[in-house]
Amino acid sequence: MSLGRNEPAEGDRREPVDDGRDRSADDGRDRSADVGRRAPADDGRPASADGRLAQLLDSPVVGMSPWIAMSVLVGPGRYELAVGVSLALAVALVVLGRVRHPGSSLKILEVADVVFFAAMAVIGAFASQGTLSWLENYSGEVSNIALTVIALGSMAVGVPFTIQYAREQVPRERWGDPLFLRTNYLITGAWGTAFLVAALAGAYGDLVLHNSNNLWTGWVIQIAAIIVALQFTRWYPDVVRARALRERDLPGPPEPPLSALLVPLAGYLTPVGILVLAFNAGPTWLGVGLIVVGVLLVKSLSRAPSAEPGVRG
Repeated sequence: MSLGRNEPAEGDRREPVDDGRDRSADDGRDRSADVGRRAPADDGRPASADGRLAQLLDSPVVGMSPWIAMSVLVGPGRYELAVGVSLALAVALVVLGRVRHPGSSLKILEVADVVFFAAMAVIGAFASQGTLSWLENYSGEVSNIALTVIALGSMAVGVPFTIQYAREQVPRERWGDPLFLRTNYLITGAWGTAFLVAALAGAYGDLVLHNSNNLWTGWVIQIAAIIVALQFTRWYPDVVRARALRERDLPGPPEPPLSALLVPLAGYLTPVGILVLAFNAGPTWLGVGLIVVGVLLVKSLSRAPSAEPGVRG
């Protein structure tokens, strides 16, 4: 699920990966798949904590943090808190973006963040008690649907919102590369799908179960969707880059296996199982089963091959 720099000499460059370790490739490699990454100085050391923080701050994931906060925090009696936190995050991200990249233009997501949550704050301030109760129950779905529309709408007009972050990380000559564009379409689509799933889960809890705080529809499913989108944002660009290098018969990092995408979701099963037991949200066998399956899946997926056959390191 998430970007300017001075380019070092072509043969002197080292690409960071999300686990904080450097992987180098020779000059001439394909940079079209670079999304949300900043190259540190090639001094042979792993990326510093500051470097990893810079990558995170320039990622579209940060731009979606107000929406994530809203979908997780909102509920009966928590509307003002959820909107206040989300609006504060939205404004802070706009200011931080201008400080980090002076003169840069506003991004689609930044504008949408501020406009949407400012409108929600104004509506909440003047709403009747009945309207406020409705907002407490359904504003999570409204925000999830709004972000889905933003994601799919940006794709429809040819500017997937993640591409504005990615362009700050790659040379301008790469902006029109079909592989670069396709990568951003897929990542934006993944986020749109995640928030659509979250909206549907929340709507089911509100409209069918009549319980906004249902553990499964209000929390577990929605957080799982976000985890998948987050991990896909980290995993897929590395896959595209490795495949591009392999097609050009160039050395480089191995292609991350599918297991690398699934490990965080498998790891999520264990805390879900603990929550099921702690809040009596299901039969005891289900909670215990989720814990056991989560532990076993993480161990199994972690032992999976780390590279695709035929990829040179």
